[in-house]
Amino acid sequence: MRLISLVNAALVIVVLFFLVFQRDSLFAFAGRAEADANPETATESAADSGEEQLTIGVVAMRSSASEIDNAVQLRGQTRANREVEVLAETTSTVISEPKRKGAFVEAGDLLCELDPGTRPASLAEAKAAKLEAESRIPEAEARLQEAHARVAEAQINLTAANKLSETGFGSETRRISSEAAMRTAEAGVKTAEAGLEATRAGIEAATAEVKAAEREIERQTIEAPFKGLLESDTAELGSLMQPGSLCATVIQLNPIKLVGFVPETEVNRVIVGSEATAQLVTGLQVAGRVTFLSRSADEVTRTFEVEITVPNPELAIRDGQTADIRISAAGAKAHFLPQSALTLNNEGQVGVRTVGQGNVVDFHPVALLRDTAEGVWVGGLPETVDVIVVGQEFVTRGVMVEPTYREAAK
Repeated sequence: MRLISLVNAALVIVVLFFLVFQRDSLFAFAGRAEADANPETATESAADSGEEQLTIGVVAMRSSASEIDNAVQLRGQTRANREVEVLAETTSTVISEPKRKGAFVEAGDLLCELDPGTRPASLAEAKAAKLEAESRIPEAEARLQEAHARVAEAQINLTAANKLSETGFGSETRRISSEAAMRTAEAGVKTAEAGLEATRAGIEAATAEVKAAEREIERQTIEAPFKGLLESDTAELGSLMQPGSLCATVIQLNPIKLVGFVPETEVNRVIVGSEATAQLVTGLQVAGRVTFLSRSADEVTRTFEVEITVPNPELAIRDGQTADIRISAAGAKAHFLPQSALTLNNEGQVGVRTVGQGNVVDFHPVALLRDTAEGVWVGGLPETVDVIVVGQEFVTRGVMVEPTYREAAK
């Protein structure tokens, strides 16, 4: 009994092995045996079976390409056109009443006034020193003229002494004395010229002192650099200001900038001067033009900064608001398909399966251009194409199908 049980178990294992692992070979052997027994019946059955396998019912949609505005879409934020922290340049105390944040200012409006202290006296002293230095110029020039006159006199005496010495009517001592007088006169000219240059240098130094004193007085009034509004209070009355101390922050919101970052795959489609629109989180729709596109990518994100200038006369747009930006680009031909029509081929490419000539399935890779709630806009397809929208997952390229058509999506 034990031997029979082992034999039965072995037979069961063999049968299961062929049914599970060699199923195709087993069916092929059975079909070949049947064909050998009845060749005509086997041929007809194979033909009938083959036709049923190759003809599969699918639902297709005939799609025609349409021209779409292939805008570059990105997310960004608003940014003030200009923002400056107005700082003090000298040390003193504030003597003006503060202006409160939110106030509008014009270019040149007083923001902070500082105590002048002794600066007016320093300016007067510098001006006096300049006048004194300028008064020395005539004296220095007179000395130089006198030195030149002495040189001329010494030259005449030297010439006369040389002639007398040559004719024997003058002594050698006189000639040598004349030469020494000539050298002394020339040295006097150089001394006078140096004195004149020193006087002029003194005037320049005094002029610099005057300008420095005037600049120091100008630093006592801190003014708005441009038209805008105060983002912070100005310095409080009595506050001690030092170089670098904050007087106020002024921002300019008209015009205002929209700042976003374009991926490197889309940067060539953005052109400076292109029209752009944006929708703020508040729902406000704005329009402007691209005024800047970075030539250098961010090292981390590999994106390029883009700026769009937008008019903001009523200051309805605030600094730092989130915005959905659309930058106009060249239009493109695209097909509008349901999202369910997209599939993958064996290489992992995104595309669609189509019904080609003779109702044979083909595969076309596509590029996703825009995604909406109703469907997707794709490129890379022929002008007119029959796209399989139901049953595309059950067929492959080269399979014959029997399509049923439905109306294209609008």
